[in-house]
Amino acid sequence: MLTVSADPIERELEVSLRPRTLDEFVGQEELKEHLRIVLEAAAGRNEPAGHLLLSGPPGLGKTSLAHVVANEMGAHLRQTSGPALERAGDLAAILTNLEDGDVLFIDEIHRLPRTVEEVLYPAMEDFQLDLVIGKGPSANTIRLDLPRFTLVGATTRAGLITGPLRSRFELGEKLDHYPVADLEQIVARSAVILEVKTDEAGSYEIARRSRGTPRVANRLLRRVRDYAQVRAEGIIDSEIARRALEVFKVDERGLDKVDAAILDALIMKFGGGPVGVSTLAVAVGEEPDTIEDVYEPFLMQLGFIRRTPRGRVATELAFQHLNLPRPGARLFDA
Repeated sequence: MLTVSADPIERELEVSLRPRTLDEFVGQEELKEHLRIVLEAAAGRNEPAGHLLLSGPPGLGKTSLAHVVANEMGAHLRQTSGPALERAGDLAAILTNLEDGDVLFIDEIHRLPRTVEEVLYPAMEDFQLDLVIGKGPSANTIRLDLPRFTLVGATTRAGLITGPLRSRFELGEKLDHYPVADLEQIVARSAVILEVKTDEAGSYEIARRSRGTPRVANRLLRRVRDYAQVRAEGIIDSEIARRALEVFKVDERGLDKVDAAILDALIMKFGGGPVGVSTLAVAVGEEPDTIEDVYEPFLMQLGFIRRTPRGRVATELAFQHLNLPRPGARLFDA
């Protein structure tokens, strides 16, 4: 699978390729313009920028933008995630250790437990923290002042953000999938950092199979680099990129093995649908959330599947991509 990696070396490489400033960040031009205005205005007032909520599918640059915001503000970045904050005390410990002007980045913020989320409300609005001392009738609440900070929240499921939490963000931005032209620039920039020789045609071949996602583009570049080092002269052109991506099972449209398994299950096992996402996930051995967050958005963008009230349905384009008879035709000869 090319979209998720637990390899620490891979994660370290991803960090090395991360842009540091808005000028280095490729794509998402409207979002960057909004951020420039907000950050410049805050700097002119000599105060932290307002809280920012970033939403969109995995790999589009939400974490990178949190680092960019901190760098542009000249601030320290403190990073955590919704699932890591199991108790209110976990968040309180982080908040009380912030310094004035810090950026606090909470990934997967839609997964914050309700009790933890409620601690955030006064912290975001008034930069204050309510602590309960003791239990039962003798319990007392004390309020602590916090440094002024900027919260950057990231989510792949914006619809799961509660209304009270959403209303406390001053700016909400959605990241979209990238056009091939932007991904070409990202591949070319990453190739320079990785000291990989690639021409324009090689960068284009990688970019067009990258699912509109910079994280995937960078990972494909590293896999093609490995192939070029072992099976070629180390230089990536269009032919080397094409052969490498065939070896790693990434097809002309950017579909990998899991994408193909989803379409195959939907068509061959369930007759094209409709089928529920939980059933589909079991059929391909993935988690339902992974299907919905990682694979489904891209397959829908290509027009290969549709969501209906009864479940997921394969489109005619999906049948054509797999060279199978269209819906209503006989799938097998008698």
